Amino acid sequence: MSHPPPLTPQGATIVVESRNFNFSTQDSSATNPNASDSVRDSLVYSEKSELSRTGHTVVAVFLGVILLLGFISNFFVLLLFARFQVLRTPINLILLNISVSDMLVCIFGTPFSFAASLYGRWLIGDQGCKWYGFANTLFGIVSLVSLAVLSYERYSTILSYTKADPSDYKKAWLAIAGAWLYSLVWTMPPFFGWSSYGPEGPGTICSVQWHQRSSGNISYVTCLFIFCLLLPLLLMVICYGKILFFIRGVAKTNQLSAHRRETHVLVMVVSMVSCYLLCWMPYGVVALIATFGQVGLVGPTTSIVPSILAKSSTFLNPIIYILLNNQVTACQWHTPWPLFLLVNGLMMKLKLLHQYSIIIQDALY
Repeated sequence: MSHPPPLTPQGATIVVESRNFNFSTQDSSATNPNASDSVRDSLVYSEKSELSRTGHTVVAVFLGVILLLGFISNFFVLLLFARFQVLRTPINLILLNISVSDMLVCIFGTPFSFAASLYGRWLIGDQGCKWYGFANTLFGIVSLVSLAVLSYERYSTILSYTKADPSDYKKAWLAIAGAWLYSLVWTMPPFFGWSSYGPEGPGTICSVQWHQRSSGNISYVTCLFIFCLLLPLLLMVICYGKILFFIRGVAKTNQLSAHRRETHVLVMVVSMVSCYLLCWMPYGVVALIATFGQVGLVGPTTSIVPSILAKSSTFLNPIIYILLNNQVTACQWHTPWPLFLLVNGLMMKLKLLHQYSIIIQDALY
């Protein structure tokens, strides 16, 4: 009986364990002493990306809950916009764009990472991983940019002395097209050699290869952090801050009603900015640590938590930006009762919390 020849280090083929990435690759660092640092970093990262069966199950549970809540809330919003023409105002189109991008994540993103976490490994191959990384990065940036555009539209509408034209949809469509184009500009470069998409964390999610140390990847991650995370946040803080100061000035002329409006705006602003920071800033910070910190410093658990937080924006956005909108609240009473019951319980709790804050403010003043 013949025996296969033993493998030598020169011809060894490295297979990353199936419970992690399920990718096979030739060990270029072993055969080529001049292999790039990014390749070695990727191999070191892969070897340390261990997550227990229990860990994968916990991640799957969180992703399943996020998928369910995100799909229901965004489907509810899309249904309302489809049924009620009164909601299709220019500024609400931007809200609709946010809901569409979040729904696309629920359809083309979260189900794949949820299934991968259930099985403990990536299921749709290398090309599927790249497509997943591109699509989810694209939809995420569209949502972030749209939130920033929405803050500017609200700022320009409230502080403008001329009444906004409800029939002028040109600016809204241009803003939406600009958000998608801007996102494409920043998500296409990895296909042309500026960074790359690949497995992230325990290998059940794919994204930009934060852990690679090539100069191109470092510059790409830095630009992505500045122009797709910090810049939208800065615009939101400036616009909502000016809106709040404007309403405080108006409060001097009509103390009671303006004070209630100021409280409402303050609650909304804090909710919006807090949601943005909670969902996206941990992801950006961990990405920077993975890029600039010590190799292997960001483990699978450290990297998977910010990723889950980022995906939670798919159901937090419609709650904060859309389902608390007075027009949407009025229309929801005319929706089919099963969907109404699913969302209305959460809506009532949030509204009671808001009313309670107003009562406290009135008592103090």
